[in-house]
Amino acid sequence: MTDTVIAVTLLWIFVMIYAVAASIDFGAGFWSMVYLNHEKTRATNIANRYLSPSWEVTNVFIVLIVVALVTFFPGAIYTLGSVLMIPVSLVLLLLLIRSAFLVFSHLIDEYHKMLSIVSGITGFLIPALLILVLPITQGGFIKVVKDVPMLDFMGLLTSPHAFSYIGLAVTSTLFLSSLLLSDYSHVSGATQAFKIYRRDAILIGPVTLLMAILTLQTMRLENGWLYDKIFDNLPWLVASAVFFFLCYIFLLLPQRAKIGLSLPRLSVICALIQYLLASYAYGAAHLPYIVYPDITIESGFTDHATFHALFVSYIVGFAILIPGFIYFWRMFMKDENYLRQRPKQKT
Repeated sequence: MTDTVIAVTLLWIFVMIYAVAASIDFGAGFWSMVYLNHEKTRATNIANRYLSPSWEVTNVFIVLIVVALVTFFPGAIYTLGSVLMIPVSLVLLLLLIRSAFLVFSHLIDEYHKMLSIVSGITGFLIPALLILVLPITQGGFIKVVKDVPMLDFMGLLTSPHAFSYIGLAVTSTLFLSSLLLSDYSHVSGATQAFKIYRRDAILIGPVTLLMAILTLQTMRLENGWLYDKIFDNLPWLVASAVFFFLCYIFLLLPQRAKIGLSLPRLSVICALIQYLLASYAYGAAHLPYIVYPDITIESGFTDHATFHALFVSYIVGFAILIPGFIYFWRMFMKDENYLRQRPKQKT
């Protein structure tokens, strides 16, 4: 495995972790807004309880993505920085607003309702903007004016392919978040919230699948080079579809049944594997291009000696961070006092 492949694989891992974690995080904000007035179901309470500790951890990975991209592929930064300035600036503004409300809502009770509204609106706007990175890097929306790469914003806004990606981002966000929140409700003993989020996942799952198919069809019309290469990775797509249907079967089965793990947990695991396989097929097809057709992983790569030093620093950093993430997850998903909102007993 070459240095460039190692670097792009590490970057892909960061992107994948952030994509899944952020989708669940943003989707939880949306559901918090939707069920704001359904107090008896505890659906909003469950969503806000998930948001409370998770959003800060999620934001760690967006920093890692930016740092990895700048350090590993500095040759791509000029083009990416120029063409992504508008969508990324809008994302940062929305993240700033959302983060401010997440902080202050825990200090002042009167902001709780406003938090649900703000996190709900940003919960689908941010994924819709972030996903635009994909069609932009696939080519066709970048024009060069006086040697400066610029985004053809009007072309992007009138592209069916771009809108299919937006639809896929929003439905994936809602599907993954409803799955996780159904599992979280299940382990928290919130029966009504579990039933609501399970119902939402059952309804949105097929819509997400249809949006994925629509995205492939618009890709065939606008980015034929990528469409052909994706189907060179057909086994990964088939495996992805298999895990999607397994996820959906576990959702539909009577939830009292257990197959080792609880069915809600199995649904979440299958969905995560499905997205992992699909994203691998996409990423492998996109290689060797970072931005088609001008920038490849080789042309944008840093000096090899610099890469080796950076790679060691990432390994050390992960050796420190991973135990912390594992400890956080165990407390978040297994601590009975937090899950069921019981005060800890004093000894």
